[in-house]
Amino acid sequence: MAYKKWQVKTVDRIKAKELALECDVEPIVALIAASRGYTDPTDLEQFLSDEPYFSDAYELIDIMHAADMVNLSISENKKIAVYGDYDCDGVTATALLYKYLKGRGADCIYYIPDRFSEGYGMNCDAVRHLKELGVDLIITVDNGISCYDEIALANSLGMTVVVTDHHLPPECLPEAAAIVDPHRKDCPSSFKAVCGAEVAFKLICVMEGAEPEELLPLYADILSVAVIADIMPLTLENRIIVKYGIRKFKQSACLVGLRALLNVAGVNLSDVNASRIAFGICPRINAAGRMGNAARAVELLVTDDMMHALEIANEIDSDNALRQQTEKKICDEAITEIEQNGYCYDRVIVVDGVGWHHGVVGIVASRICEKYGKPAIVISRDGDTAHGSGRSYEGFSLYDAINSASGHLIKFGGHSQAAGVSLLSDKINDFRVAVNNFAAKTAYAPPILNLDCKINPAALTVDLSESIKTLEPFGYENPEPLFGVFGVTLQRITPIGNNKHLKLLFSKGDNAFQALAFGLNAESFCYNIGDTLDLAVTVSTNIFNGNYTVNVVIKEMRLSNIEEDTLFDNIQNFEAFKSGRKYSPQNITPTRSEVGSIYRAITPNGILAEKLINMFLQSLGYAKTKIALDTLLQLNLIKLEKGKYYLLQTTEKTNLLNSPIFGRLTKECEQLDRN
Repeated sequence: MAYKKWQVKTVDRIKAKELALECDVEPIVALIAASRGYTDPTDLEQFLSDEPYFSDAYELIDIMHAADMVNLSISENKKIAVYGDYDCDGVTATALLYKYLKGRGADCIYYIPDRFSEGYGMNCDAVRHLKELGVDLIITVDNGISCYDEIALANSLGMTVVVTDHHLPPECLPEAAAIVDPHRKDCPSSFKAVCGAEVAFKLICVMEGAEPEELLPLYADILSVAVIADIMPLTLENRIIVKYGIRKFKQSACLVGLRALLNVAGVNLSDVNASRIAFGICPRINAAGRMGNAARAVELLVTDDMMHALEIANEIDSDNALRQQTEKKICDEAITEIEQNGYCYDRVIVVDGVGWHHGVVGIVASRICEKYGKPAIVISRDGDTAHGSGRSYEGFSLYDAINSASGHLIKFGGHSQAAGVSLLSDKINDFRVAVNNFAAKTAYAPPILNLDCKINPAALTVDLSESIKTLEPFGYENPEPLFGVFGVTLQRITPIGNNKHLKLLFSKGDNAFQALAFGLNAESFCYNIGDTLDLAVTVSTNIFNGNYTVNVVIKEMRLSNIEEDTLFDNIQNFEAFKSGRKYSPQNITPTRSEVGSIYRAITPNGILAEKLINMFLQSLGYAKTKIALDTLLQLNLIKLEKGKYYLLQTTEKTNLLNSPIFGRLTKECEQLDRN
């Protein structure tokens, strides 16, 4: 279990009330908006507005030149290739621009590189292939900004290249005929948090001589998928795109291919929101590229034949199911490696395996990061070479850690919370040591759970869930509001959904409420009736037979009154001891009596490990509890199996000093006392 630091955002409640009055919104809406930086009435009104708002497309450097070149190629009947990428943003950008060009009567094809045989971006073999097909103009979408050699080759072969991209450029730009990228140092565009499909959309707007607001209704559905998939902040024009996109879905006016994807995902058009796009559409489009060739996803998005669309959608849905199975298998193998090798005690987890699917290692890294509350890098070994993907969280720069170990790498790239690496297989352990040496020199930063505000149980009502709908759509930088409900007592535990989920009854004072805990069954639940807990919850409205009720969903829970600083000091000390780093033995060594109390809490029928740790978390603390359990394991007095500790029957009296861990720590403490 990964512990997180719970932080309630600090807001001036008086100013939030004034904001609510001035903008005519519910006080809770103003409070949450203020906690997210919208303290000025004008900014809040713009954030909540349904009126389309875009930065000037003409601000993008080179966009007029790019538009003129593409328009000229269409008029001269030159052959055009849209060169995309295999992820959801690249696929949607390709489909969007390709459909537009075909609608203009252009002689046009699209090209998506294979993730496994070609990799990301342009490659020279593909450039030569396009030349053989008679292509005169290549337009890149969601890639190209770093393709110096490939564009030079295209130029030498007599082809013209127009780059549209949104990734950070290198110091030296490729020699393309036009390069449209908001992150160019010389680009004056005011809004740069755009995905690849948005850049392609703005190129279309300039080609048409139309404002983005005019063309948004035509492209909002496919653009909204790209924005959500590429985790763009849902502010300003991104928020407007997703709002209009959801509206288009609900009006059944979206692309045939998108309707087909929703059909196989079991999502009704009337129920579409940002979350259902994120979990119903985006993973399936991504799965096409992760498990096969993403060109099928482009074909899905450009067809107008529903039967053909459903055929492809079902194929992609099968790919997604296979992706999930592959991901689970690799994740299970990675966790086994982590536990067996003690990587779970490192500051940065680096785990490797043979032949792990390159298309899912990034997802597995996210799962590992969430499970252990640590930055994680998952590496697949393929003979002498290896490739991996890493994920982190706010407070620890994975890019800086990897950069510090770059001497062990062939290449790497990414940003603070996500990165990719390539290296020789025999360098993996050196790389692991190097990134952890970097981490050891940085201040420890636990993962953070951000709460919008504290709330009393009495406020968990339909009125609350209806009020916060004003803030939709939710997504990156505008997450679904998360409320902290503190000091509630667990009264009842009811399994639901064939024991796949739990319905929990809580009380505080005169108030009682029910909350759902998804993905938890009674056997894996680590709290007892009577425990006093803190909850982090979301709320929504459930409508059944015309009756409105509030759904309270638990996202995180913990024991109340946890002293967080002490807890994280405990965790650091224990993990430092386990991994051979510097530690304080006096802070982690239990007494014989304390070991005995833990031993007596374990039964032959077993007790869930997390439940046992919770029992002693506030009295002995995390580190002493874990050391006591390791001591008992070494002495064969207990066993750990499938997440449970079991008591082993013995008639012999055991000396705790016979445990190497307990004996060593006891001697170290005695030595410190003598000094």
